[in-house]
Amino acid sequence: MSRIMIVVGSVRPGRIGLPIAQWVQTAAEEHGGFDIDFVDLAELNLPFMDEPNHPRLRQYTQQHTLDWSARVDSADGFIFVTPEYNHSFSPALKNAIDFLSQEWWRKPVGFVSYGGVSAGTRGVIALEPALIAVGLVRVGAEVELPFAGGQVSSGVFTPGEKESAILGKLFEEFATMAEVLKPLR
Repeated sequence: MSRIMIVVGSVRPGRIGLPIAQWVQTAAEEHGGFDIDFVDLAELNLPFMDEPNHPRLRQYTQQHTLDWSARVDSADGFIFVTPEYNHSFSPALKNAIDFLSQEWWRKPVGFVSYGGVSAGTRGVIALEPALIAVGLVRVGAEVELPFAGGQVSSGVFTPGEKESAILGKLFEEFATMAEVLKPLR
């Protein structure tokens, strides 16, 4: 069974990313093929990069980095639930990625992105160079949620059939890629 980390990529008060990520978590649990580590970056509360050494050295000095490193290292891959901010990525998500290096190497990553008319896709595209630099490998399926705030009521995200179907495809691709990439790490 692959260990999947679902990451809430926004820390903004009033964010809709948390209920969307909770939907992803519930769907992953129903899928049954994953051990799930749910990470809310607001709770993780990483400071802005405060390590004195380059992450590729893995010479961490801060307990929060050691803890984050262990969690990421133990994951077989990731689903980032992320917004688009000003045609770009979430700074909290980018910071969480930048804290580490080798821990991400040759693991699959999928996206559930949300935003306005572009559904968060510009944020995902802006993040791609950083993902490539740390060795993450994107799965093909991506859930894109335009104007997703309209699907959140009383703190619960209600997906449509299309979003649920694409998320199922993302899970299948993720499971396959997690196994295929293991020997390359």
